[in-house]
Amino acid sequence: MPKAAKRNSDHAQRHNTPTIDNKAIASHLEALLTPAIFAQQKYYKQLGLRDRILNLSLMVAAVLTLLWRQVPGVQELNRLLAREDLLWCRITKVAQQSLSERFLVFPAELFENVFKDLLPQLQINWQQRVKRPLPDSVKFTLHNFERIWIADGSTLEALFRKLKSLEDLKTGQLAGKICTVIDLVNRLPIEVMIFRGLYHFSVAYDKGKADDPIKYFAVKENQDLGVVKALRKPVSKLDLSPFPAPS
Repeated sequence: MPKAAKRNSDHAQRHNTPTIDNKAIASHLEALLTPAIFAQQKYYKQLGLRDRILNLSLMVAAVLTLLWRQVPGVQELNRLLAREDLLWCRITKVAQQSLSERFLVFPAELFENVFKDLLPQLQINWQQRVKRPLPDSVKFTLHNFERIWIADGSTLEALFRKLKSLEDLKTGQLAGKICTVIDLVNRLPIEVMIFRGLYHFSVAYDKGKADDPIKYFAVKENQDLGVVKALRKPVSKLDLSPFPAPS
């Protein structure tokens, strides 16, 4: 009998139900994240986003719930939101289409900023709690180096194209590359980098909208991809003599 082709479990349709809410964990997450979310409110408004139902606070709670409680998809997330509180957000009834569209257009840098604002507090919490003994190899390395960082990179999964907004993309289109740098001692991330620029150019190339990557990344509307940086202002030379000459 021919062997069945191997299937990637990540691509299979999930039928699991979300895990049960834990009040202690929910309270801890709320205490950690509320200051970081509040700190992004000014930038949220600078982006032209209005403080409606699907605002920054609710979207952060929704993403955390998806990950923490292993919610299989946006449809089930919308059901949860309509029948129970999600972390610090109260029961909210919205159309599933509205929630799906909000995920597609919500600026990713807001989540990144919340995450990076949270890191200093996580560092403080790690310093205050009882530390586990470090492995001998780590102790030996710390005698010679001030920090021990480890890096890991990966190509993100191909897009599944299950949404109508993605159905025009060709099959097998990758979703970008990701690299994470972690402090080996406290296991906290130092930096998370996602390279989406080449992915965006390949989509534009397939649609016939671009053929030169340098010109594509240099135009103003694509500079937020982070490939082309603005020129830095020249550093003025300092005159350290005791009696600088008049200019």
